[in-house]
Amino acid sequence: MSAPHSSAPSPVAVVDCGTNTTRLLVDDGEVLGQRLARITGLGHGVDADGRLRDDAIGRVLDVLDEFRDVMTARGVTAVRAVATSAARDAANGAEFLQRASERLGVQVELLDGAAEAKYGFAGATSGLDRSGGAALVLDIGGGSTEFSYGTPGPGALPVDAVSVDMGSVRWTERFLSSDPPRPEELSAAISVARLHLDDIEREHSVIGRAASAAQLVGVAGTITTVAAVEIGLDPYDPTAIDGFVLTRTAAEDVFRTLATEALADRVHNPGLHPGRAPVIVGGCCILVAIMRHWAIDECVVRERDLLDGIAAELRSSGSGLRDGSPPADAETS
Repeated sequence: MSAPHSSAPSPVAVVDCGTNTTRLLVDDGEVLGQRLARITGLGHGVDADGRLRDDAIGRVLDVLDEFRDVMTARGVTAVRAVATSAARDAANGAEFLQRASERLGVQVELLDGAAEAKYGFAGATSGLDRSGGAALVLDIGGGSTEFSYGTPGPGALPVDAVSVDMGSVRWTERFLSSDPPRPEELSAAISVARLHLDDIEREHSVIGRAASAAQLVGVAGTITTVAAVEIGLDPYDPTAIDGFVLTRTAAEDVFRTLATEALADRVHNPGLHPGRAPVIVGGCCILVAIMRHWAIDECVVRERDLLDGIAAELRSSGSGLRDGSPPADAETS
């Protein structure tokens, strides 16, 4: 009798139009899949102007062309695309969603903060060592930061989650106008971040009570970049980052180094993508504020995040762009 035929799972894809970065995950059953990230700066200026800028939208649309070609070449069978903080905040967010959907050939969904936190928790805790107990997942994005708390496990959902309007782009534009930032600017950025954490303790008592004791799991560009700078990782290697333990001492050291350098010097740090250099100090302010506020000594860094959480749901339910075809009203030419 011949052995039963087996084949690799058909790849699925997730696209995330974030505040600073537009990303693609092609989940093909490999450990981390194929991951592409392009710094597009979609949310630059939104905090002050309330609108997405035409040049930023153009950069995202160009990247979506690239991602569509990649998905076609990889034979992707199902796709889901989302947009997050910048599109939520902008007065012309709906216009962007329509144009992005037409360009990608997939309906781009506006993901609210609660869903962002839920998917981030599912992705970050996938394959996590459960001996560490409950986890607090931290996702510092460009426009918002998500906190989600729960016990890792297959299909686990957070028992509490919150999204806060603080992120690397928003904090840079709001507080850090000097190059390099002045000490009083850094102090203000950290102090206001800690005020948001006070709010979390009042309004989300589960997270507030557990934050100091839970295993901190960090995802997204700020945290992975701080880890890469600490390692001196050049070129970037996601397998070296996934599971890396970032100590508070190391995070503080990287923060001091990056915050005291002018941008022209900062870009030369191994592990720091030049496109992240203008906003990384703002993200660092948020990270060190969190670790100081709750006296957290270590953070487990994951490459798995929101993209992986959505991909897992896409695989299990067949929802999302179920057959890989564009919505009926999308322009595909």
